[in-house]
Amino acid sequence: MGSSNTALTDEDDDSATEFDNTATEFDNTATKTDSGSDSATETDEEFRNRYDTCLFTEGEKVLAYHSNFIYLAKVLKCEKRGTGWQYFVHYLGWKKNWDEWVGLDRIMKYTDENVQKKEALYKKLMEEKGEIGTPKGATSNVPLRKPKGVRGKKRKNDSICKAKQAVTSDSSEKLVNIHIPLTLKKQLIEECEFITHLGKLVKLPRTPNVEDILKMYLDYRYKKDNMVSDSVIEIFKGIRAYFNKALPVILLYKSERQQYQYIITEDACPSTVYGAEHLLRLFVKLPELLMCADIEQETLMELQQKIDDFLKFLQKNHNALFLSTYHVAEDVETSTNKHDN
Repeated sequence: MGSSNTALTDEDDDSATEFDNTATEFDNTATKTDSGSDSATETDEEFRNRYDTCLFTEGEKVLAYHSNFIYLAKVLKCEKRGTGWQYFVHYLGWKKNWDEWVGLDRIMKYTDENVQKKEALYKKLMEEKGEIGTPKGATSNVPLRKPKGVRGKKRKNDSICKAKQAVTSDSSEKLVNIHIPLTLKKQLIEECEFITHLGKLVKLPRTPNVEDILKMYLDYRYKKDNMVSDSVIEIFKGIRAYFNKALPVILLYKSERQQYQYIITEDACPSTVYGAEHLLRLFVKLPELLMCADIEQETLMELQQKIDDFLKFLQKNHNALFLSTYHVAEDVETSTNKHDN
């Protein structure tokens, strides 16, 4: 989750695709570290609170530290142990295998003050990583209005109502649950194996690239509906902007960074060089990025619906859009192996 060796997939899936930390957010091992304690020593009062008093109840909504970030969570169990009270928490909007036991140093009450602390910490960390939380231009490209002249209004409204159930009711979180189809999840896992264990890379530039794929999808929507609404066009302009901003920061494995430096020049956009393999990674990270974007709840629901449809399009055209084999580039193989050693 957040910034530490994380796989961001939908909550119901048990498979994990690990993304590095530090340089990127892709890696091949899902390692969790505890943080959030503000002091190395504790007072007598803190000790009594930790050991004698159960400060939270089962079912209570709380805020919990995971790595450097604070997340919205729910207490599932409370248990007194030798080291004091421990709380088994579920991070809302995340898959169940992230559920874990935490101590008092990693959990706090859900209050307005603590929510502000959470948001301030998130913005600070995103700024340190290159201000990817709110990519310039990306938010403005996402529509704040309903599409005009959409056919099948009743069916569309029904689907939006269904999508609403997957979006958290808490306005401070604005979590979007993106459902990645099983075929694409397998793609992410196999890709992780190729790159992190076998030392292979995606051969660049890719054909079709991200620009081509987005255009193909809009053409597909036009043929299916005899029109493409302004809002759909704007949504995918926003996705392209997010991709170009986020790719060098959180969408690359460590072994891919040198390749990026070689191939991306000042006049080249990532969306004209990279393809479906890297675009798919964006949708793993997108819920986290959207938490800081100033987007209305209704627009988030529509955005989720369009993304789900786009992922189905990627799944349907998987063989045509994704590589079946990867390669080891001679110009980066030696330096990459030295780095790994």
